[in-house]
Amino acid sequence: MVFLVEMDVNIPESWSEEKIADYVTREKECSQGWQKSGKWVYLWRVAGQYSNVSVLEVESPDELHKIISSLPLFPYMTINVKSLCKHPNALREAMI
Repeated sequence: MVFLVEMDVNIPESWSEEKIADYVTREKECSQGWQKSGKWVYLWRVAGQYSNVSVLEVESPDELHKIISSLPLFPYMTINVKSLCKHPNALREAMI
C-alpha cells in the first residue's frame, strides 16, 4: 500500500533550544532509519514551512501508523494521509 503523508510540525514556543536540538536529532535518526528500511520511499521539505511531504510504502494502515507514531515529533504534528493507487492513464510504472 502506498500513502502520501503530509506532516506539519508545531514545536511549542516554550521549548528551549537544547530541547529542540534533541528532538530534531532524534527525528533525523528515526526518519532515516525508516528510509533505509525502504518503507519511507520519498521525503521532501515544503519550502518556507516546517513541513514535509512523504511517500511511504507499507503493508497496512497499521504499519503506516506504527512508522508515523514512532517519530519523536509525532505528538507535535498535524498529519494528513492519502492512500494512493496507480492512475489508469499513467504512462510510467510507479517509481517505488
